[in-house]
Amino acid sequence: MDVDYKAQGNKAFAAQEYDKAIELFTKAIELDPTNHILYSNRSASYASSKEYNKALEDANKTVELNGTWAKGYNRKGTALYRLGRIEEAREAYKEGLKYEPDNAQLKKALEDIEASNNSNDSFGKIFPDDMLVKIAMNPKLKPYLDDQDFVTKIQAIQADPSQLNLYLQDNRIKEVFMFILTGNANFGSEQDETSEKPENRFYPEPEPEPKTREVPEPEPEPVEKSEEEIKKESAVKEKDLGNAAYKKRQFEEALQHYDKAWELDSTNITILNNKAAVLFEQEKYEECVKICTDAIEVGRECRADFKLIARALGRIGNAYVKLGKLDDAIKYYNKSLTEHRTADILTKLNETVKLKAKSEKEAYYNPELADKAREEGNELFKKSDFSGAVQKYTEAIKRNDKDPKSYSNRAACYTKLMAFQEALKDCEVCISLDPTFVKAYLRKAAVEFLKKEYSNCLTTCEIALKHDDGKHASEINAQIMKCRQAMYSGQGQNTQSQEEVLRKASSDPEIMKILQDPVMQQILQQSQEDPGALMEHLKNPVVASNIQKLVNAGILRTA
Repeated sequence: MDVDYKAQGNKAFAAQEYDKAIELFTKAIELDPTNHILYSNRSASYASSKEYNKALEDANKTVELNGTWAKGYNRKGTALYRLGRIEEAREAYKEGLKYEPDNAQLKKALEDIEASNNSNDSFGKIFPDDMLVKIAMNPKLKPYLDDQDFVTKIQAIQADPSQLNLYLQDNRIKEVFMFILTGNANFGSEQDETSEKPENRFYPEPEPEPKTREVPEPEPEPVEKSEEEIKKESAVKEKDLGNAAYKKRQFEEALQHYDKAWELDSTNITILNNKAAVLFEQEKYEECVKICTDAIEVGRECRADFKLIARALGRIGNAYVKLGKLDDAIKYYNKSLTEHRTADILTKLNETVKLKAKSEKEAYYNPELADKAREEGNELFKKSDFSGAVQKYTEAIKRNDKDPKSYSNRAACYTKLMAFQEALKDCEVCISLDPTFVKAYLRKAAVEFLKKEYSNCLTTCEIALKHDDGKHASEINAQIMKCRQAMYSGQGQNTQSQEEVLRKASSDPEIMKILQDPVMQQILQQSQEDPGALMEHLKNPVVASNIQKLVNAGILRTA
């Protein structure tokens, strides 16, 4: 972003940092050497630093670039006046009044000069025209002529005797003044008491200085602001008035202020952002989107802060949510996050994505079409087209995700396709939707059996028996027997070493509790003496569960 040296120079001048102001205005002039206001501002800075010759150079350049600008002649007159060139200063002020007759500064400066001259007529010529010659002829005063500042002061007093009051603090000027009054450059120095004064030498007492109209040291004139800067300041004031009205929910008044502000400064996109906020509150969402779009276009052209552009993009997203255009809202939320990432916009994006998914799901919901898709899936299942059946059952679930039958049927397909994890997941969803759905338990037990999770398989079968009304009892018992046969035929044999098994068992409280149970100890001992007795004991679900846990832990090994 380009550095605004002019604005920085104005701030430095206001802070009375004149050297810094001169440096900054010089840099600004290097970038824009035809801008008369920059030379005028630097002239004011030089004058405030009492570098009047340089102030005059810049004032002349100001007039050269814009000969009809009254402020330039004011700068020129000020520099000439401080240099003691009173007549030239008068002419400069008069010239400026030709272009701007009502300029208060020029009128006041000219009045001061005229008043000063009127008082000078009564004061008379303090330093004669040959004053510098007289000083040069005096051995004590002559060295002062080597200092140009001293010479300038003498010339200024010659041109305007009232200047004497300004320079009497300079001891050299005071000595010259006393030299004029007494004819003695050593006035005030010690004299030899024995020295004899010439006869009839008259040493007059210095007369009181005449009361003249003193011309005060002028205060530094404020640096000039361009018309554009003045408009921008006015725009900010209007914007602030709009903000105040917005806070009071006086929306129409706020809009009027924002419109005025935009007329004054069509580069400040904050004005448009604030106007869009008002339109959003008024539920004029389409207009809000349009204003934000304009703000983004202007912001790109003016290289506005990316945070302001992100804010406009985010507000467009908010408006589209209100309009129900969720795809557009998501699009603009993402654009906003690209410009500047904020937690607020990220949260709104995530909420909108969820809202969109929910809306799409609700729009797709149709129980009749769900039933139709499930029936089509059933026909494909009968034809052993399990992949096609999965697609149909999935469609049925999308159309109605509250129907447990579609999940159960898809689980059967996944089982056929050996996709056990997906099958188990569908069984769990089905059971959560309908805990009494026995068919879902049977499908789950079948998958657990295929995965050789025999203990889980028996547990699932036991739950199925609790919910069964007798219709599936034979199927459930068949699964149980099949599972137990697999368990005790060596299919589920633990391959760990006996030492490792015992070490793990000793650290498992549940296994140790079973082994320390007197009833279980008696059953285990009896089973060793009569293996056939074990089958009878397994008819007891509690005993069967404990035996299964011991088998799974490797404590019991089947032949």
